[in-house]
Amino acid sequence: MRLTKIYTKIGDKGGTTLASGDKISKAALRLEAYGTVDELNSWMGLLRDQLKLQNEFQGHWLDQSLERIQNELFDLGGELATPTKHLNIEKQRVVSAADVEVLEQEIDNVNENLQPLANFVLPGGHVCNSTAHLARTVCRRAERELVRLRIDEPDVRGETQIYLNRLSDWLFVMGRLISQRLGCPEVLWQQKRPAATRK
Repeated sequence: MRLTKIYTKIGDKGGTTLASGDKISKAALRLEAYGTVDELNSWMGLLRDQLKLQNEFQGHWLDQSLERIQNELFDLGGELATPTKHLNIEKQRVVSAADVEVLEQEIDNVNENLQPLANFVLPGGHVCNSTAHLARTVCRRAERELVRLRIDEPDVRGETQIYLNRLSDWLFVMGRLISQRLGCPEVLWQQKRPAATRK
């Protein structure tokens, strides 16, 4: 595939073309879903770049996992840009139960070496941790938008929704791994705290 023409002017009036050639409004649920998956992919790329700057993550397996997931998210975006009746999973790469299983294995492997949580954690403590949580919340939004899309279009494959659900869990656990490996204390939610005073 060669992308020689970057602007097409097709979207100037608020519409766009799906991979099938069908015309659709940019306000459509399908566009919201795969647009948010694209946003998520950008956050994943930023997280990967930030981790490359940390000595503690040089040559770490997390870099390859992030690269794999970015490719899977691109596959997912491509699937959502293709109406299901035009989808050919024998020719087009899509997220699968096997991809979900890999996420689960990585979650379990990391979780075994983390301290059990006695309280909720807040994003923060290090920019890489905060970026992981930003990606997690965008992932949750993509999942919600996909749920809405599947109500409107029930033939959208369920694996897409399961993948995003598991990926958000993956990002939460990797945020904890990042804090642990960088030696940054986790920021805990203080359920009982003094009331704020006005100055």
